[in-house]
Amino acid sequence: MGLSSLGIFHTIIGVAAIAAAITSYLKYGKINLAETSGKIYAYSTIITSLTALGISKHGGFNIGHVFSIFILILVVVAYFLFSRKQGNNSNRYIENFLLSFSFFLSWVPTINETFTRVPLGQPLAKGPTDPIIGQTLLVLLVLFIAGSILQFSKQRKINRTVNL
Repeated sequence: MGLSSLGIFHTIIGVAAIAAAITSYLKYGKINLAETSGKIYAYSTIITSLTALGISKHGGFNIGHVFSIFILILVVVAYFLFSRKQGNNSNRYIENFLLSFSFFLSWVPTINETFTRVPLGQPLAKGPTDPIIGQTLLVLLVLFIAGSILQFSKQRKINRTVNL
């Protein structure tokens, strides 16, 4: 597999971020920054995004680095909105969307790197344009859209209840 020490650290922290996000989704229906799992997701994702900037399988700045910077911005803005004004208001819609979008975008390089490396010797995909990568990302896109709609509906109900 040929991972550097930074690559191994990046992978471990990235897996922690994924586990925390899934835990938060299962418990709260969203990445909830008020809870430990949401905070672990945010901090782990920030670290993962920053460490990704020091990794390059093909040498030099590439699309993976652009994803990392964009994901970093999404999480930081979501955390700012969370900390800026508490309560159930329009900021929660944006915060929920940004965190979910960051989680979805995190899967793009994750799927690509995993499918082109695993299993060792006979990876699932030959390269980033392999159909299995596109099909997997399409399924994740559908899940992201459906999840975002559910989060929006749930937040709207919460906002109405609080504002009554």
